[in-house]
Amino acid sequence: MKRHRILQKLLPIKPLVPLAAALAFVFGAPASAQEKEAPYWASIRESATEMNLRVGPSPEYKIAWVYRRPGLPVKVLRLKDGWRLIEDPDGAQGWVVARLLSPDRSAYVVGDGLAEMRSEPSRDAELKWRVEPGVSGKLGSCDEGWCRFEAQGNRGYIEADRLWGTGEP
Repeated sequence: MKRHRILQKLLPIKPLVPLAAALAFVFGAPASAQEKEAPYWASIRESATEMNLRVGPSPEYKIAWVYRRPGLPVKVLRLKDGWRLIEDPDGAQGWVVARLLSPDRSAYVVGDGLAEMRSEPSRDAELKWRVEPGVSGKLGSCDEGWCRFEAQGNRGYIEADRLWGTGEP
């Protein structure tokens, strides 16, 4: 009899179980995206107008650098309690708040002189744009030494060795 009353009380909740599971999945996804195993590539969130690089994993630590480049690729080296130890394209390392990083891949043009963006992944393909070192943009797939790259409204292929943020971190 007592068991029957408990089941009657739980019966109205049963239709809500799939909804609760769906909400847990949707709202849990961003947190799990930040819990990857280091090292991995990330980028500064597009919504982050400023991101402080600190000498330790806490707001009490001194600010070593302030980034004002949404989309800049970074290499995540370590994870600690909502903080990430990162390395930027210039080799600077420090701690940032994890929520200011995005799992979206980006790349940063490196090397001497202008990098050539081609219409296809080949040195013989049409030249679309010459890109200065220091330009960052969205990174697409990489294959056979070429990567799909988009920056400042231009899309094409750049040789992978001219991009920081490709390959294994």
